[in-house]
Amino acid sequence: MIKKIQNIIDKKNKSKIVCLTAYSKNIAKILDKYCDIVLVGDSMANVLYGLKDTHKISMKNIIQHSKSVKMGIIKSLLVVDMPKGTYPNIETAKKNAKQIIKITKCDAVKIESNNKNFNIITELVKSNIPVMGHIGYTPQFKKKFKIEGNTVKKAKKLLKEALQIEKAGAFCIVLECLAPIASQLISKKLKIPTIGIGSSNYCDGQILVTDDMLGLSGFYPKFVKKYASLNRIIEKAVKKYTSEVKLVKFPTRKYFLNE
Repeated sequence: MIKKIQNIIDKKNKSKIVCLTAYSKNIAKILDKYCDIVLVGDSMANVLYGLKDTHKISMKNIIQHSKSVKMGIIKSLLVVDMPKGTYPNIETAKKNAKQIIKITKCDAVKIESNNKNFNIITELVKSNIPVMGHIGYTPQFKKKFKIEGNTVKKAKKLLKEALQIEKAGAFCIVLECLAPIASQLISKKLKIPTIGIGSSNYCDGQILVTDDMLGLSGFYPKFVKKYASLNRIIEKAVKKYTSEVKLVKFPTRKYFLNE
């Protein structure tokens, strides 16, 4: 775990860090070949469960999917989101983070900043629990989606928050939906890597929700580049299968088990 964490930190100002989300072994196995970090995100609330926000994903949900993802991971750093409400105070945060790591065998947890919970990061790190920070648009704490840090004053305020997260001991930090002026300032001033999502190419790495970039989720904001349209490919396959079943073209003798 320590070596994997250090490998991520060492990439700062040297090579871009590649991150994607996964919720199952099959996807994780593919991502592991190319990604530096695989995140089991609470975005599964929207992607897999059709919920309007991430607030109702439970520890049980996160742990179950993380166990599956872990089976597909060999080299990547596996980070698991701590769901909303699982780190309201130091004692609860420690208990839940330890349970996540013990059961899933992940390398680190991620917690979103509310500009107040820096002490929680500090105590988790003191307990040998690596933490990835998260600022900007933090879905667990903010209802309205908007670009953050689009003035010098606002960018400096975000920088202050990021520096406190770094001081607390986080090994890297996600910058979500930050204006370029803010992501550039923060990435330049921090000693730990920044991972951007909708926050320009000034960050030390990038992360996207895999289902978004593969064209499966139906969620395509400006910051998401769709690298494939798997929804169309899947629909085409299902349509062909349906037709062959109805026309009795499948299964043919080739697929009979007694020959």
